[in-house]
Amino acid sequence: MAKTLEEINEKIRRGEVVVVTAEEMIEIVREKGAKEAARTVDVVTTGTFGAMCSSGAMMNLGHAKPRIKLGGGQVTLNGVPAYAGLAAVDIYLGASALPESDPRNAVYPGEFRYGGGHVIEDLVAGKEVLLEATTYGTDCYPRRQISTFITLEEMNEAYLFNPRNGYQNYNVAVNRSKRTIYTYMGTLQADLGSANYSSAGQLSPLFNDPYYRAAGIGTRLFLAGGVGYVVWQGTQHSPGTKRSDNGIPLGGAGTLAVIGDMKQMDTRYLRGASFRGYGTSLMIGLGLPIPVLDEEVAAQTGISDDDILAPIVDYSGAYPNREPEVLGHVSYAQLKSGSIEVAGKTVPATPLSSYPRAREIAETLKEWISAGKFELTAPVAPIPGAESGQVMKPMPDRPPTAGLE
Repeated sequence: MAKTLEEINEKIRRGEVVVVTAEEMIEIVREKGAKEAARTVDVVTTGTFGAMCSSGAMMNLGHAKPRIKLGGGQVTLNGVPAYAGLAAVDIYLGASALPESDPRNAVYPGEFRYGGGHVIEDLVAGKEVLLEATTYGTDCYPRRQISTFITLEEMNEAYLFNPRNGYQNYNVAVNRSKRTIYTYMGTLQADLGSANYSSAGQLSPLFNDPYYRAAGIGTRLFLAGGVGYVVWQGTQHSPGTKRSDNGIPLGGAGTLAVIGDMKQMDTRYLRGASFRGYGTSLMIGLGLPIPVLDEEVAAQTGISDDDILAPIVDYSGAYPNREPEVLGHVSYAQLKSGSIEVAGKTVPATPLSSYPRAREIAETLKEWISAGKFELTAPVAPIPGAESGQVMKPMPDRPPTAGLE
């Protein structure tokens, strides 16, 4: 018999809800079948923890005396530029932002770069951050310069607003060239010397919600140690990506745009990251609760690493210069074994994301729900699904004089 979300929330309020992690659900479905699992389990929790470059923080800094209009000026936090083209003291700091002094193309052993993701981590850690700004004066905002230390608690509002998190599947990155290359997927050794991937596999949110029945606009979730919400489909949302028979996409597909209060967050689940030869990012912990409304949901949350295939992509030439060639697919079970076969060669496989931290996120969300601290929300609107056929479009490449003859 199908359940409703309100029935599940009522069980949460009464302390009778049955919550399991996606890892635990695998065994339940194997042993009891999807029908019995749907009858006995109310909620399945998921988790992932990895670099999510399309993340950032929206902040309101409060008014200075005399007042200053940051919009139209230049603003930095610990030397990292923030976007100030908003209202007087609203700014947005992107995870990948770098100081003007940064050696953009530096590649050397031990290279570390400090960028937007690290500033966000420092703020969440309770540290003072140096705010510096120069701008033009107006009658209502006469001040032209400010230099002061500020903390997260001293801000009026500060929230993560991440345009693209929780990618539903992604590439396994390899390098077939004769030189080591440096990418957002980490350092890739020459001649297929390494394979890097970034997903929690069977614990990952959208692998367990392949058709976005749980994830929609307004869905409450775990975000970086606090409570967050889905606010839209994420950028590059491509639900029309080809799928295997079990509904799992065979490449990058769905993504989520999410929001959450930074003042609730914890640096255990939010960390600045530096990638040699690439730049900076932000490691984000994300956990989606999935209400087990029926047998179909139970079956989907019972997927294992053996059921999930990721595409192998060469980042040395095809990826940056043309449509990437998929060299084959490999299961997450194979990836997590520590090595995979590519073009007849055994290649070491290394995760860029943390499975233990993903497991911790799923367990934490399970505890919150079981203790009655976290109820589930129904989406107020869906995000585009596979039936939409939507796929990511390429950037146009038209000369600026085209059509002006």
